[in-house]
Amino acid sequence: MNIILQVATESDKDFLLSLRMQTMTEHLERQGIFLSQEAHLSRLEEHYQYANIVYVNNKKVGCLRYKVTVLSLEIMQIQVLPQFQNKGFGCAILKQLLGQYPHLPTRLSVLKQNPAKRFYHKLGFVVHAEDEFEYHMMLLPKFDG
Repeated sequence: MNIILQVATESDKDFLLSLRMQTMTEHLERQGIFLSQEAHLSRLEEHYQYANIVYVNNKKVGCLRYKVTVLSLEIMQIQVLPQFQNKGFGCAILKQLLGQYPHLPTRLSVLKQNPAKRFYHKLGFVVHAEDEFEYHMMLLPKFDG
């Protein structure tokens, strides 16, 4: 799989808003969180500088928003268009990213009603905390030796 991340620009907002609504609305509403399109747009614009459009084999398949610090890799969001879900794209995208930062612990959060928690668990993430709406998960680096 040829995976390319391209930093999102202002012209990507329509795609990203549509992607967010297609991938998040169901999970949010299952938790009793009902957002207007304006509220989705507001959340989309948070930390926009970390958003990347994901292309797999030259097809636009989703978004990966992440931040790297000296202490950790934070996956803020991964969203894959519904027609590309359950086909290995999400796994390949995350494995490529994790492979770039093998020495850093990786953190992410997932809505409690989102079945993606199982996906993250299969990749080795464990729940280290939770709040009313989300599980906070972590993947520790593997050191050889």
